[in-house]
Amino acid sequence: MATKTDTSQDPTKLERMGKVREIGDLAVWSVSSCKPGFGVDQLRDGSLDTYWQSDGPQPHLVNIQFRKKTAVKSLCLYADYKSDESYTPNRISIRTGTHFHDLQEVEQVELSEPTGWVIIPIQDKSLQPQRTFMIQIAVLSNHQNGRDTHMRQIKIHAPVEDGPMSKFPKFSSLDCKMHSCIR
Repeated sequence: MATKTDTSQDPTKLERMGKVREIGDLAVWSVSSCKPGFGVDQLRDGSLDTYWQSDGPQPHLVNIQFRKKTAVKSLCLYADYKSDESYTPNRISIRTGTHFHDLQEVEQVELSEPTGWVIIPIQDKSLQPQRTFMIQIAVLSNHQNGRDTHMRQIKIHAPVEDGPMSKFPKFSSLDCKMHSCIR
C-alpha cells in the first residue's frame, strides 16, 4: 500500500508554529550499516549537507526506539535526488511495534526523485497518531537500482497535546507567563 506524502511543508516551520514537536532526541537510534563518518550522528545533526550512507545489502534499516510508548504523528525525511542520484531512496517501508520481533508495516511510500522534505503521516486505524515503542524505516529500493542509500535528515513529530490550560491564551512575555497558572 503506497501512501501519498506531503512535500509542501517544512517540518521546522510546523514546529515553530506549535503544531507538532520534534521527539527524535527521546529515542535511541541505530542503523543496519554505515560508511565510517556517515552514521546516525550525521542523520540527526540538523544539517542538510550531511547524510547517513548505508554500506551493505538492502534493505537498509533505520531503527528508532523509545523508552515508553509514544504518540507519533509524522515522520519527516529529507532526500535530495539532485545531489544523491542513485543513492536516493525510491521505495521505503515504515514499520511500528514494541520491539524488533513484532514490527508491522503501517505505510509503504514510493518516492519519485524527491528533493526536499517528505512528510509521512503515521496513523492508526482511527486516523489518530500511532502510539508505539519502535519505528523502523526500511529502504527497499533506490533510484536507478542503486545499492547504498543516502538519507540527509529524519525528524519524528508528536502531536502537541491539549492540556487543561489549552483553552487559555498562550502568553509570550515573561510577566504574563509568571501569572498564567494557579499555584
